[in-house]
Amino acid sequence: MTVTIDSPRASTTKHHKGINLEKWGWVFMRASGVLLVVLIFGHLFVNLMIGHGVKALDFAFVGGKFSDPFWQVWDMLLLWFALIHGANGMRTVINDYAHNRLVGVVLKSFILLATIVLLTLGTLVIYTFDPCPAGSPADLLPSFCAGV
Repeated sequence: MTVTIDSPRASTTKHHKGINLEKWGWVFMRASGVLLVVLIFGHLFVNLMIGHGVKALDFAFVGGKFSDPFWQVWDMLLLWFALIHGANGMRTVINDYAHNRLVGVVLKSFILLATIVLLTLGTLVIYTFDPCPAGSPADLLPSFCAGV
């Protein structure tokens, strides 16, 4: 009796024309992983190593960072790449373990919805954060705000 094993490159499904989303999801995971390492270690280095360390992290530190466009973009990229990287990983887990097609679609829809909501809210916080809102009582404003 002879057993034949298919070549690992042999296709087990029909060929679909167009974009191979699984391949691009795989490529995105590798590229975003490398970029996330740079973004995370840059974030940790600036927040923990430069200056006075963790004891310097307070509202004024965050307010100062979010007032600088460079750090707004840095933190936005960190947010977007981390959330999309995580959502894509969860999508892969669902593809592996959700054997019922309807369950897979529902779970992936929830992940997509949660990702969109978190990206929207996180981006709004980064770009609309104002530590010194106009009209606020002076005793409630931090000391770095003008006029306090």
